Amino acid sequence: MKKLLYRKLFLDYMRFFFIALISSSLIIWIFQAVNFLDIMIEDGREYKVYLSYSLLNFPKIISRLLPFILFFSIYYILTKYEADNELIIFWNFGEDKIKFVNFIVKSSFLLLLFQIILTNYIVPNSQDQARSFLRNSKINFYESFIKPKRFNDTIKGVTIYSDKKDDNGYLYNLFIKKNISGGSEITYAKRGVFENTKSIPVLVLFDGETITIKNDSVTNISFSQSDFGLSNLEANTITHQKNQEMPTFEVLSCILVLNKIDLNYFSKDQNELTNCRPDNNANLIKEFYKRLIVPFYIPILMLVPYILILSSKEKSNYNKMKLFTFIVGVIIIIFSESIIRLISIDIHKNLFIYVIPLILLTLFYLLFFYKLKIKSFNK
Repeated sequence: MKKLLYRKLFLDYMRFFFIALISSSLIIWIFQAVNFLDIMIEDGREYKVYLSYSLLNFPKIISRLLPFILFFSIYYILTKYEADNELIIFWNFGEDKIKFVNFIVKSSFLLLLFQIILTNYIVPNSQDQARSFLRNSKINFYESFIKPKRFNDTIKGVTIYSDKKDDNGYLYNLFIKKNISGGSEITYAKRGVFENTKSIPVLVLFDGETITIKNDSVTNISFSQSDFGLSNLEANTITHQKNQEMPTFEVLSCILVLNKIDLNYFSKDQNELTNCRPDNNANLIKEFYKRLIVPFYIPILMLVPYILILSSKEKSNYNKMKLFTFIVGVIIIIFSESIIRLISIDIHKNLFIYVIPLILLTLFYLLFFYKLKIKSFNK
């Protein structure tokens, strides 16, 4: 019977948790996906790139929301159980409260493992895949990124300005500056329009002049019609791999290399590692903290709501206890994210920060052990 009660409790937790996590993640993802429209509109990317990039950012949203949603879910279900007198069933069956706490601690390690897999494997891979879509894609909708009365620098090394654009797609009073080897090329045109010749995008310019400045010499060429090719130009979008997109193995390897710590399993040439530079050492250590240390706050966040079982709803201070418990959980979440600012480039000085989750978990467990086991023994 006790196993059935534990199973029901665990399933209630997980059901509410996953529904809340997916729902809140979807809401944030929708708002974020709207912002990602800039990738297609401003950069002229195709719809497939936009959709792939947006979807691959969903795991990151889940990993960021998981700790708070987990704490809120357990807090909500536990207070609901208490309000509906369902926890009394456990106590009436003679269940020891410390065993109840042990069950929660054991369950928390399943979610801890899930979060570690998420932050160390799924999220970096999905972020890298998202970046690769930008890295390997081309600008398809050139007409879309040129906005009248704006200096448009979406294309790398090229700045385009247009005074206005009519309904037929013609651009007027065009200014184009293109960086070339040893100088720059400036083109003025009264009118221009995009055309596709054998799938090669071309900006056809009418009635203008091109001024080439190269190696201290200036050349002027006037034209009635000229083609400005766009096929070999790249977007200004950042396409190099960021720290958050690096595999965890490479992050650890780079930290060890930069701090001159020799471990055979992680030994690798610094030149083979992405972003492995001395000036990036602090950022890599912070990335390590976010991936491998922050998840260890999950058992603590699952344990905090159970402060409520130290009291009962019949007591006059129960509502204050509920508020106190919720505030403690929120403070721990904020603390786990904000302490990253104290991380030093010397990894040995960060050891205390790394073990804080274990210290807090031990302190909370000892609190429950003292309040429940010792007090019941004294009775």
